[in-house]
Amino acid sequence: MLADLADLLLRARCAGCRGPASGPLCADCLALLGAPPHRSRPTPEPPGLPVVHAVAAYAGPLPAALAAFKEHGRRALAPPLGEALAAAVRGLLAETGAPLEEGLLLVPVPSSRSAVRRRGRSAGGELAAAAAGALRRQGVPARRAVLLRPTRQVADSAGLGAGERARNLAGAYAARAGGPRGVVVLVDDVMTTGASLVEARRALLAAGRVPVGAAVVATTRRRRPPSVGRAGRPAGPRAAPDATTVPPWHPTGSVVALVPPRLREQSRRAG
Repeated sequence: MLADLADLLLRARCAGCRGPASGPLCADCLALLGAPPHRSRPTPEPPGLPVVHAVAAYAGPLPAALAAFKEHGRRALAPPLGEALAAAVRGLLAETGAPLEEGLLLVPVPSSRSAVRRRGRSAGGELAAAAAGALRRQGVPARRAVLLRPTRQVADSAGLGAGERARNLAGAYAARAGGPRGVVVLVDDVMTTGASLVEARRALLAAGRVPVGAAVVATTRRRRPPSVGRAGRPAGPRAAPDATTVPPWHPTGSVVALVPPRLREQSRRAG
C-alpha cells in the first residue's frame, strides 16, 4: 500500500532524472532503456563468465531508476525495466540461436537474504517475471524459474574490486536439481565485474543445468588508471574503459522464428 501511495505521489516525476513525466519514467529515460541490445564484457573478464547481453550503461539517470525500483519499492518501474531486460534476452537468443521447443526459463541471480528482508520482496524475481511477461506477449514461451538460492551471507560488494568480489561470492549460491525444463538464461539488473554471474553459472552447472548465457538491463563502465609508457608518462588515449562492448545485435523476428507456432500462440494467450 505504501509503495502504491508513493507511486501516486511521485507519478509526476521521473524516477531516473527527476524531471516531469506522465509515468514512472520520462521519454528520454525510456529511450535509454530502448537502445539496441549488445554483448558486453567486463575488463578484466573473469573465467567462467557466460555470454552477456545488455541494453544500457549503468550511468546517467539509470542508477537512480534502478534504485527506485529495488530499494524504494516503486513497482510501477517493473514494466519498463522488464521490457529492457526482455530486449537483452532477445539479443542473447539471436546470437546463440538456442531452440525454444521446451520453452525459455529466466533464472534470476538471487539477492542476499539481508537485501530481501530489507526490501520486503525479491526485486530480482519481480524483474525476471516482468521480462518473462514481456517476452510472452511477443510470442516467446518464457517464464521465471527460481532455481538459485543463497547458501550463506556475503559482504556488501560496494567498493570491492573484481578479485575481492569473486572471492566474496565463491560458493555463495546453490541450484536445485530438477524443476521445469527449457533453455536457461540468467538474468540480473546490473553487471559490474561479472562475479555474480560467474557464481550463478557455476551453481547451475553443478546441478546439471547449462545456461546459454545471461541478460542484464545495464553494465557498469568503471575506468582504469591510464597505463604508463616507457618514459614514465601516461600512455594517453589507449587506456580503455573497464567494460567493453562489441557491435550491437538488432533482434528481429529470428528469435520468434525459433519458437514452434503452437507454443507461440500459447505464449500470446498466456501473456
